Amino acid sequence: MADDIKALFFDVFGTLVDWRSSIARETDAILKPRGIAIDAHAFADAWRGEYGPSMEEVRSGRLPFCKLDVLHRHNLERVLPRFGITGLPEDVMVQLNLAWHRLDAWPDVTRGLARLRRKFQIAPVSNGNISLMVALARRNDIHWDAILGAEVAGDYKPKPGVYLAACAAFDLAPAQCMMVAAHPFDLAAAAPLGLRTGYIARPNERGPGKGDNPPTTPVDVTATSAEDLADQLGA
Repeated sequence: MADDIKALFFDVFGTLVDWRSSIARETDAILKPRGIAIDAHAFADAWRGEYGPSMEEVRSGRLPFCKLDVLHRHNLERVLPRFGITGLPEDVMVQLNLAWHRLDAWPDVTRGLARLRRKFQIAPVSNGNISLMVALARRNDIHWDAILGAEVAGDYKPKPGVYLAACAAFDLAPAQCMMVAAHPFDLAAAAPLGLRTGYIARPNERGPGKGDNPPTTPVDVTATSAEDLADQLGA
């Protein structure tokens, strides 16, 4: 199978980066010096909790497509009052929203992706916008061959066009591509389109022992890390 695959497409939030710990850290760093003390992990969870519903407004056609940075800002404005926070200056709001550009990768990711890139073309197929993906790549020393995903496709996963646009960008058939994610819904959306699928377990994505359950439908490769995926694919 590995010899037939030419490109690996990666989900990013949760699969490659630890968004929860990173957002909590950034929140504390920005708010505590201003005398605002909150449960930063609960805040990260609440902010992330608005992620899916906000994208569904776009997927359904109720809102025109916009970058994830725009949705994150809208969601931030919804969540802050729940924690008793109002009236933050605009520069602080901007700084908070850009916390999503400063997420740390899981420890296995940089080395694992470097190994995989020696054998395959690699790209994010994320709901994050291009500038966000570039910032995370530079922060975590990830070297992509392209930045693909929602902004390129003009829609959000798990809409089929997002995956197919990524294949088309590399002039590859879906069967020559593998979608890699920690979220079974992502793989379940890609597989019927003909893409191969790779699952990386992230059991602590939403806190200790609070990751997605393993897929209940077949996947081509199940790995414990990006480096384990590289081992299994011979990279």
